[in-house]
Amino acid sequence: MPVNPIRKPPLWIFILLERMTAMSAYFVMIREQTLDSAALADYGPRASLAAQGHPLKPLATYGTLDQLEGEPIEGAVILEFPDMAAARAWYDSPSYQAAVKFRHAGSKSKAFFLEGLWNA
Repeated sequence: MPVNPIRKPPLWIFILLERMTAMSAYFVMIREQTLDSAALADYGPRASLAAQGHPLKPLATYGTLDQLEGEPIEGAVILEFPDMAAARAWYDSPSYQAAVKFRHAGSKSKAFFLEGLWNA
């Protein structure tokens, strides 16, 4: 009887490897200064609509701020995504790109993605 030296690993190995390589991603937006309140008022509902159908989880949205360093800011938002691809799909979507124009017009802000730790 011939012996097959190449054995297929059990399924749990693939599941574990997938979880270890999928890193969460975070969208962080810092609003430094309001420039146009009306434009920001338009941004909120548009951004909420743009979130529909995307796997995002708001972790912090303009909560109480205890700023420790740097120039004063007005607030910050942190959104969690399962991975960088999902975060980019949301940000680059036509609906969010239509919304973000209002944030840009209404405020001086900074935004970035931050890759997190392995999902466990």
